Amino acid sequence: MNEATITQEQFALLMERLDRIEGHLAEQRRRADELEELKRDLIPIGNQMVKIAIDELAEIGSEFKAEDLFYLLKRLLRDTHLLLAALDQLEAAMGLSEEINRLMRPMFNTAVEELDRLEREGYFTFAREGWGIVERIVTEFNEEDVRALADNIVFILNTIRNMTQPEIMALANQSVDAIREEPPIDEKASLFTLLREMRDPKV
Repeated sequence: MNEATITQEQFALLMERLDRIEGHLAEQRRRADELEELKRDLIPIGNQMVKIAIDELAEIGSEFKAEDLFYLLKRLLRDTHLLLAALDQLEAAMGLSEEINRLMRPMFNTAVEELDRLEREGYFTFAREGWGIVERIVTEFNEEDVRALADNIVFILNTIRNMTQPEIMALANQSVDAIREEPPIDEKASLFTLLREMRDPKV
């Protein structure tokens, strides 16, 4: 009975190991298939790149020399300090750009807030309506009207200035008050009534 129990445990352990081995083999096969598929995909690309490189080198032909490549490398090595200085200037420019952005951000926020205030207080609406007035003037008046206005603008402004003098404004107000205080005419009054009123010294 004890030997049968041990045999079953060993069998279960053996099956577990076989399952793990089978899993590893399946993983290895999957990776091998992926590598094979990648190789199949890369071979045409590599061939195309080689063909392009050959065509490009063929266009260069005899103009390219190995001495030119070595000369370029020597120039790069000799002018390393210039390249480093250029990189330093580039870094400084980038730092300056960041500093400008940092300084401009509050100004931009202030401008946005100011524009929002102007919008809420109606300045933009007033400007749109004013532009509508300008468009209407342009539509209603032609070039000759504008030229005539330009010729008489001084006279018009002088007239407006004279009309806004205190004594003129006072006289205008008195005239308006007199018109308002004048009693309405009775349309039903007869001719004799009008004659009697005309003979009255108080009238």
